Amino acid sequence: MSYILNIETATTNCSVSLSKEGETLVLKEDYNSNYSHAESLHLFINAVLEEAHIKPEDLDAIAVSKGPGSYTGLRIGVSSAKGLCFSLDKPLISVDTLEALAHQVTIESGCIIPMLDARRMEVYASVFDKDHQQIRAIEAEILDEHSFKEFLELGKVYFIGNGVEKTKQIITHPNAVFIENKLPSAKEMGKLATIKYKKSDIENVAYFEPFYLKDFIGTKPKS
Repeated sequence: MSYILNIETATTNCSVSLSKEGETLVLKEDYNSNYSHAESLHLFINAVLEEAHIKPEDLDAIAVSKGPGSYTGLRIGVSSAKGLCFSLDKPLISVDTLEALAHQVTIESGCIIPMLDARRMEVYASVFDKDHQQIRAIEAEILDEHSFKEFLELGKVYFIGNGVEKTKQIITHPNAVFIENKLPSAKEMGKLATIKYKKSDIENVAYFEPFYLKDFIGTKPKS
């Protein structure tokens, strides 16, 4: 029996769940448009454990959303997960952010494209079939009217994530279905983390880094 604490901070949604054998027992998240990770994350972790009546030392592993996503958000989530792993001597599991996001969609045919907003007209996107098997690797894609055309011409394509808002302004294909107002959540992480845990597919806590996909570009503060 495996208890896994799941941490998701790749976007503005600060989300924490506790799963047992892949089933989500408790979920706490701040589903809004502001980054509250630094203030909320450890409060949510404590609240999840308290509600489930689980002590930190009873956890079997810590899972963290590995990206792509917000540079700062990912850093906060991964740093917190590492700290817990070190202090509790527990294994670290990384979960692909877009794969977990794709699991919010259940379809009988077609494909699912989870996408996260990047700079300007760019998104981080991957493609999954109806069984949530990845059929195209994660790419940073600049959107135009021809984006994802090869999938749209084969059947329905379900777009989900905070990249949908600008995508729906560009892609007008009749097979495009836009699922709005959805962000990655720790709710979907438990199942994926448990599969990895049972395979001993864990990360090196000392050397693990988030998957940014692109290098961080800072901006100079305004004087």
